[in-house]
Amino acid sequence: MRHRVPPDVLLLVTVLFWSFNFTVVKYALTHGWQPLAYSSVRFAIGALLFSGYTYAREGSLAVRRRDVAFMTGAALSGIWLNQLSFVFAVKLTTAATVALMFGTLPIFVALISWAFGLERLRLRHWTATVISFSGVALVAAGATSGLSGDLGGILLGLAASATWALYSAAMGPLMRRYSPYRISAFMGLVGSVPLILTAIVQIGEQDWDELSGLAWACFVYSLFFSLVFTNIMWFTAIDKVGAARASLYANLQPFLGAFFALVVLSEEMGTLQIVGGLVIGAGILIARSTRPPAPSQD
Repeated sequence: MRHRVPPDVLLLVTVLFWSFNFTVVKYALTHGWQPLAYSSVRFAIGALLFSGYTYAREGSLAVRRRDVAFMTGAALSGIWLNQLSFVFAVKLTTAATVALMFGTLPIFVALISWAFGLERLRLRHWTATVISFSGVALVAAGATSGLSGDLGGILLGLAASATWALYSAAMGPLMRRYSPYRISAFMGLVGSVPLILTAIVQIGEQDWDELSGLAWACFVYSLFFSLVFTNIMWFTAIDKVGAARASLYANLQPFLGAFFALVVLSEEMGTLQIVGGLVIGAGILIARSTRPPAPSQD
């Protein structure tokens, strides 16, 4: 078809949707949603929908028996632990701060890949690591409620970034055997099980009738525009233009996320946090590689 959407447009729209999700989740959690109820129900439905799309596209969701244990472990990190740390990070600190913490994702991917012998790190990677985590320290020091008030959210934001990096590194060897669609579908279904089990109490306590129309709109946005549609667009674009170009767009996510939170939620960011964000960005530029992380499903 001659009128297909250009891949660069798909990439930009995807990153914009991901970036705005930090703001959406923060609003939802401060307007009636229980953190685990919001995250688990949304992710379980999203996994089912994306798996349905993948099955229609490929005709199967099967993986080799020898890969099941490895993929299950990756799902526990990249789905279960990632979703828990992300949603509570947003609850405990500002959406802008959590967004900036995701600027460490390329650094964590490089460190994990080095730790598992997947790639060698050069001096620029170590330099980028020191610079990026110096930026994190500045963001923490400049937190509007003080370092002690935001420390839990900042640490959980780093945990969310690190667990997603582990998932991203795991996808590398798996993509030699499966499409990214099938990997994401399988891990999404597997990761949804412990996520739902962890959230059972909060799902039962959730006051569904008291949720406003806008709170439900946040849920729908996170489900479709930050999970199902964006994964489809991301993988479609990568199939066309490759990982290198996609990584340039993915690096915009933490800073666009912070921008949306500041504008829409009127969150405050001090001078130290602004400088810290710029320092994290410098680390990203230094460490930039040709392989982007897997699409964020936050």
